[in-house]
Amino acid sequence: MRFTTYAELARNPVVRRILLLGLLIRIPIWAAGVVLTLHVVTHLDRSYTAAGAVEFVYSAALAVSGPWRGRLLDRVGLRAALAPSLVVLAVCWSIAPWVGYWWLLPFVAVAGLFTIPSFSIVRQVLIGAVPEGQRTAVLSVDSVFVEFSFMIGPVLGVLAAVYLPTAIALLIFQLSMVVGGVVLWVANPPLHSEASSVDAAGQPEPAVRAWLSPAVVAILVIAATATIILTGEDLGTVAALRDLGHTAAIGWELALWGLGSAIGGIVYGALHRHPPAGILLVLLAASTVLVALSHGQAVFTVTLFISGLFCAPTITATIDDLSRTVPASVRGEAMGWHGSALTLGGAVGAPLVGWAIDHGGWQVGFEIAGFLGLAMALAGLTVQSVRGRGGPDRVESGSSGYGEACSQDLGASSSPASPVPASRPSPS
Repeated sequence: MRFTTYAELARNPVVRRILLLGLLIRIPIWAAGVVLTLHVVTHLDRSYTAAGAVEFVYSAALAVSGPWRGRLLDRVGLRAALAPSLVVLAVCWSIAPWVGYWWLLPFVAVAGLFTIPSFSIVRQVLIGAVPEGQRTAVLSVDSVFVEFSFMIGPVLGVLAAVYLPTAIALLIFQLSMVVGGVVLWVANPPLHSEASSVDAAGQPEPAVRAWLSPAVVAILVIAATATIILTGEDLGTVAALRDLGHTAAIGWELALWGLGSAIGGIVYGALHRHPPAGILLVLLAASTVLVALSHGQAVFTVTLFISGLFCAPTITATIDDLSRTVPASVRGEAMGWHGSALTLGGAVGAPLVGWAIDHGGWQVGFEIAGFLGLAMALAGLTVQSVRGRGGPDRVESGSSGYGEACSQDLGASSSPASPVPASRPSPS
């Protein structure tokens, strides 16, 4: 393992600044999500179903916005892509907290369409700021920072909703996100390395069909499947601890799960050779099934922590593999598709696992998520192995395709010696 890489990353001023900027924007994102639900249920006096409908509208808008917002980043640059978002979001969230439920829905939809693609921007800047050999490590660090933001944001959201009117709390967090976007606009960090910018200069932008290959689709499917599993573990943990009579332990159990994810991300980034995303998805899915076999809180806690170790590495591997499979000139759009895949996975996973828990208990929820992940991972690895023997898909960017990585064994690296969600679904 090469933990010294992290010391080198800490000395990189671009990496330090963009990680802090990411925290500035991401913490309000998570906090606002909690406050929005509480706002619908308490201030607007609606049901949790109505609150879920708001979340669905927002998620659908995010899934749609991801690719085209990413395409804007590729075509016009950070400042020109961010400027409309800053204006629209400031207007939307200055009005939305004060309107009724039915007016809130279109405001949320518009806000989702123009959301700041912070996750995509942060990852592009990080990838461009480091040598190729440090890419996996820096993405792993980002996954840990996402975990920190996820642990801090909801707590702040709940506290604000308790001591302030939810409309005020919602306004504060949403406008805080806009302020973070303004700081990002002023900082204007480079989205690509100097070398890739020079290579792309004067070159026509490749058509979508030229880079949206089966290899890229496989990565996106793995990302979506991983999110289904993570959503299942999230819901399953709540259901399991309620059934075991330890409802008060839900908070720290989820925090311990997140800690496991952060540790897994750091270890994964320090490895000399990195298993591809398909292999990590197998490990994540298998460990999820293992949780379903636990009896009693002690065993449940240990198995959940073990499963958490594979959360951030799996998401990080999909980002890493995707960044190496597509040309740098379309990386923003590709990251947008990745964000949409994560959003879709969460949208599919929540009702699917919820139905399984309602009809079979928390164990079935973990089993459904785990076995579905195993099936998708093994199918993907089989297909990619066959494609790898016949010649992997490649993109004209000098990077090897994902098919080649997946055709190798567990000890093989998906990249040269070199994640939300993150262990949570990440907004695009």
